[in-house]
Amino acid sequence: MALLAAPLPGQAQVLYKLETRCSLKGAEPVPCTVEAVNEDKATLYRHQIGSEMVTLRISDSPVRMALWDAGSKQWQSLKRASARFSANTVCFNGRDLCVINPNYLNSVRESNPAATAKRDLVKVNFDEDGRINASCYDDGCEVTLK
Repeated sequence: MALLAAPLPGQAQVLYKLETRCSLKGAEPVPCTVEAVNEDKATLYRHQIGSEMVTLRISDSPVRMALWDAGSKQWQSLKRASARFSANTVCFNGRDLCVINPNYLNSVRESNPAATAKRDLVKVNFDEDGRINASCYDDGCEVTLK
């Protein structure tokens, strides 16, 4: 019998599979596979890093982000996410999970060139329910949120 690392989708559609590098808890990046799967009103991003599976869920209407906690078998709302364009890296909850994804970040730049021009860092903070409550760019991210 196989153990489930995250909930199995009902009518899931694989959007893409990416071979890249990921890191956990601030460690050096290692090879990983990211699989994006459409599931109902959310997209699941399954990160296979060595023997560990880390699943991120991004829901629509309203946008929410959460990580699957295998121990409690529940979704845990993210506290923050960030993207550093110069390193092609997207990180979640500080450096708990980081993914090198130049394709995604290039598409962000292309889809919104005015907002990302001469920008290197963008951060998003979430409330307790996982909804976006603040975002910032570069030096503006040093502002303390209360």
